[in-house]
Amino acid sequence: MKRYLLALPLLALPIAACTPAEQNAAIGGLGGAAVGAAISSDSDRTKGAIAGAAVGVVASQLIGPAQQSGKCYYRDQYGQKYIANC
Repeated sequence: MKRYLLALPLLALPIAACTPAEQNAAIGGLGGAAVGAAISSDSDRTKGAIAGAAVGVVASQLIGPAQQSGKCYYRDQYGQKYIANC
């Protein structure tokens, strides 16, 4: 139970971030850490959470929304990146 109480402040981190990019990075990091901890073995749970958080942050920045409001990045069948309405 103590572990869950210690994790509560981390859940408020995405709300405290200023820009959408920071919010996406925080959400990606928390999600990645949760997945990394869940799929790792009991002896390597911390390492799995750290690796998952790093992957989550990188993925959130590469796949996340564009800097313009209401726009998202997409890729066409040729691999070209373009921005369009979400």
